[in-house]
Amino acid sequence: MIDACANKELLTLKQALKLILDVSNTTLGFERVNIKNARNRVLYEPIHSAIDVPSFRNSSMDGYALHHSYTEGDKPSVVGTSWAGRPFLGDIKVNECIRIFTGAFVPDQCDRVIMQENAQQDKGQLKISAPPLPHENIRNIASDTHKNQRLLNQGKRLKTADLGLLASCGIMEAPVFKRLTVGFFSTGDELIPLGTAANIGQIYDSNRYTLHALLEEAGAIAIDMGVIKDEPEAVEKALLSASTSCDVIITSGGVSVGEADFITPTLAKIGRVDAWKVAIKPGKPLVFGKVNNALFFGLPGNPVSVMITFQQIVLPSLQKLMGQHVQQQAMHLHAICEEEIKKQPGRMEFQRGIATNKNGQLTVRTTGDQSSHRLNSMSDANCLIVLQQADGNIAEGQTVNIQLLENTL
Repeated sequence: MIDACANKELLTLKQALKLILDVSNTTLGFERVNIKNARNRVLYEPIHSAIDVPSFRNSSMDGYALHHSYTEGDKPSVVGTSWAGRPFLGDIKVNECIRIFTGAFVPDQCDRVIMQENAQQDKGQLKISAPPLPHENIRNIASDTHKNQRLLNQGKRLKTADLGLLASCGIMEAPVFKRLTVGFFSTGDELIPLGTAANIGQIYDSNRYTLHALLEEAGAIAIDMGVIKDEPEAVEKALLSASTSCDVIITSGGVSVGEADFITPTLAKIGRVDAWKVAIKPGKPLVFGKVNNALFFGLPGNPVSVMITFQQIVLPSLQKLMGQHVQQQAMHLHAICEEEIKKQPGRMEFQRGIATNKNGQLTVRTTGDQSSHRLNSMSDANCLIVLQQADGNIAEGQTVNIQLLENTL
């Protein structure tokens, strides 16, 4: 049986992404920020190192630095100590050595370090039980990075290790694209704020909290613009107002074809509609267009649909708008199904799943009911099971593609 919601007018996910990314061109300027505040920011230009790292030969172990003339059987005299930050700067002669600690300066006369577990001092002389090889346990100048080396490329989204790398090279500030400003609304007369009692027919607005977290995680400035009533005038006023201060506008709800769904006709009236409806599940009723100079994404109202469409469609656009050359999407892996998965051909599906590493083999099962209002199933999931448009039911034991939602399983 073919998916009843599928038809030839629906854009495939690939078609929708191409259309959206083709018009997602950054106009953001740049600013310099302290690297303490640069995590998740995108580099505006490449960064090169001004120094060698390490800038001096140093020990990778606590132990003893031996003169380069050392031969097996020697019992060198210990003539000093090189501490991290307090180097030994005296001469070291034939059949001499110094006590040394991790990170400490290795004098030019020394060509190897023996770890302290393999040596013992006895009346000022060193007894060596396992002789080290030449250059052993020594970090050479520029063995990490060298002067003028390109450290990071333009368009790189800075992660924790990148900030440590910049700090190790003495770089205090990074040139980054200015942050994207994204305004977001929920729509619906049934929505009420947290902290109030819900009457029959009313629900708490979860989508704004979800979108706020997703936008902050993406590195954008998230502007919560509240709830729009299901009235054409209210929708028009809100969208026009947001377009004057935001680079991107996101709404949730009101994009279907019901009598209270005013997002799409209002967008067509005051801006333009570039795409409407995508052949994915959940998330078919998605609208993309423009209001003045602001890009617009109208997401479905169901909470899971909001998360899926944001991750699969909105996030790549935001990443490109913020200057990323490569959109950093979730990792894809293969896994063995632990159960049969029901699916009708016609739409690409993203089913919530729980992946487990069982003795080196990745397996996956669904979180159960895949209804798009069930946020608890998204909370339980650590992956999405990605089923292609033409796929039908997936048999137990069949290999499927999964998209990780977490860094670890």
